[in-house]
Amino acid sequence: MKISKAVSGFLCLASFATWAHADELVTVNYGGVVGEAQKRAWVEPFAKASGISTTAVSYTGDQAKIKAMTSSGDVTWDVVEIGSQNLGRGCQDGLYEKLDWSKIISKSALSSEAVSQCGAGIFVSSTVLAYNPTLVKGTPSGWKDFWDVKKFPGKRGMRKDAHYNLEIALMADGVPTSQVFKVLATKEGQDRAFRKLEELRPNIQWWEAGAQAPQFLAAGDVVMTTAWNGRISAAQKEGNKNLAVSWRQNIADLDFFVIPKGTKRKEAAEKFIGYSVGETGQKAFAGQISYGPVNKAALKALDTKTLENLPNAPQNAVDALTEDFAFWTDNGDALDSRFSAWASK
Repeated sequence: MKISKAVSGFLCLASFATWAHADELVTVNYGGVVGEAQKRAWVEPFAKASGISTTAVSYTGDQAKIKAMTSSGDVTWDVVEIGSQNLGRGCQDGLYEKLDWSKIISKSALSSEAVSQCGAGIFVSSTVLAYNPTLVKGTPSGWKDFWDVKKFPGKRGMRKDAHYNLEIALMADGVPTSQVFKVLATKEGQDRAFRKLEELRPNIQWWEAGAQAPQFLAAGDVVMTTAWNGRISAAQKEGNKNLAVSWRQNIADLDFFVIPKGTKRKEAAEKFIGYSVGETGQKAFAGQISYGPVNKAALKALDTKTLENLPNAPQNAVDALTEDFAFWTDNGDALDSRFSAWASK
């Protein structure tokens, strides 16, 4: 059967388009203001500087998609943002490539927490107590006040996840930040955390996407919420005055970039990660959203106004709880299952 020149040309173009798309570096983030900040600070500048076609898509953070890709061998994502609680488990399960740091950046340029076998820390965030000052009388400070529905009546927003909530529950129950993971590592401590959560259950409104926390708060659906500090800061910059933050007992954590096992664009992925954690990329990102640099030189170079809203600013880290990555690697599966069963009752 003869193929016309027009059809033949179309097939060639279609083939080229498929190849071009397949050759594009795909980075994956949590979307919203974080995704936009990454696009402006990393994705677009990297593509321009490197000549590598790069795009960004968003996901919920669920690792099932990565598992499905690596199992089937059809890996279409090249660089993926993950939470620290998934780093150790995903690395052990073979979901991520081992990083060749010699092709990324000198390890000494980054904070020690940002350097791991399978992931590169990309920014420091904090889970904070955020509140609507028009809906509460007084100023809540710390997680004990979060639980005090008599003094501060109204709904509380919480992320529907074991991670952070168990630590928060123990701090609300009087456990000092320095002892939280020591207590949570015991069965008695875990039971204690769930009992404390049960006390608050009638007043909880769950959120799952980061953008929901400031939305619930601004709309008056909740009077307080756990929230990622950058999400609150971004909403404040957009003119929302009904949002305030207590930094007391905030939980400082890192997000990481990983490379899914089996990507055909590992070299380009390493270059992208290197750009993202370099001084220029880190300074640009901190200027877009209030998350702290993991690059030491970038942190030192920030002006006072930018620094004051970051989790790793000295005044904001006074009594912060630093997330324990190893704890969640060892205990995450069991605690996630227990939390899911509890939350669904």
